[in-house]
This record gives sequence, C-alpha cells and structure tokens, in this order.
Amino acid sequence: MKLFSKLTLVATSLALSFTAVNQQPADATTMKYAFTVNSSILSGTGSFNFDDSNFSNEPIPTAPVQLLNFAFNNDPQTVYTQEDDFDYPTLGPIVFPTVAGNSSIGLSYLFNNKIDSASSYEIAGYDFIVSNQTFNDAVSYTPIPEPATLVGTLTVCSIAWLTSRKVKLAKKDA
Repeated sequence: MKLFSKLTLVATSLALSFTAVNQQPADATTMKYAFTVNSSILSGTGSFNFDDSNFSNEPIPTAPVQLLNFAFNNDPQTVYTQEDDFDYPTLGPIVFPTVAGNSSIGLSYLFNNKIDSASSYEIAGYDFIVSNQTFNDAVSYTPIPEPATLVGTLTVCSIAWLTSRKVKLAKKDA
C-alpha cells in the first residue's frame, strides 16, 4: 500500500512537471542549430537561429536566419555573422528543409573571406564550397535543445532517482 501511494506521487509529479515546463506556443518556435564544417582544407563551427513560423509558401520553403555566428578553427578570432552574407540585408542566409541526410534542415550561406576578399565560401546544405572547389557532405547540423526541455529532463531524472533510492531503502529495511 505504501509503494502504491509513492508511485501515485511520482506519477503526479511527472505530470505536473511536463505541464509546467511545456508552456511554449504550438505555432511558432525559435529553432537553434549548431553546425560543423569539416573539409580537407578548412574546418570550423557555428550556430544559427530561425523562426520556424517564417517558412515561405514556395515549393521549397525557406526561412530567414535571425542570428548566425561562424568561425574557422584556424582563425577563431574572425567571426562571420548573418551580415556577412552576400545578399544581406535583402535576403541574407536562409534555412530550408531537407529530405536527405542526418538533419531535417540545411543552411544556405555565401560569404567572402574577411582578410582576403578574393576568396569566397559557401555553405549549401551539406556541402562546403571554397571558391570553385566543392566538398560534399562536409557540413553537419545538430539541434540545440531549449532550456525548458533540459529543465524538464533534469526534473524527471531527479524524481526517478529519488524514487528508486527510496524503493531500495524500503526493500533493505524489509
């Protein structure tokens, strides 16, 4: 009987934590992604944000990037942003859905080298292009979870750990 009341308490706590944490509007979310470029010539890391409610109604929908930061590993002090895109501010870097690969989105970002403007770079989905040389599957994407998701996960794991600890103590005492 005592175990049943503890399980009821745990189930109620889990339900309340999911309810309290999941207060995001269902129609729009700012999505955050980290991306890595890894080619035989250059490599680097970056991140970008976009609002998933801003996807266009075109055959291949696109959404503008709100915030983008990228740096090559060999020059981490030089940071490229959305404002470095060739089409900024008219269009700037965009995000588009993909049907192949490990990620559901891809990035289109075309920019010049800040030190040598004769060199240009492009991130086109999974491809990285340096001037006229293309490196296929050189770009990978990883979603960055929202803080609320992390809080909910930590809450559930903590409750589960405490419950298992109490059950072990109860068995030990019996």
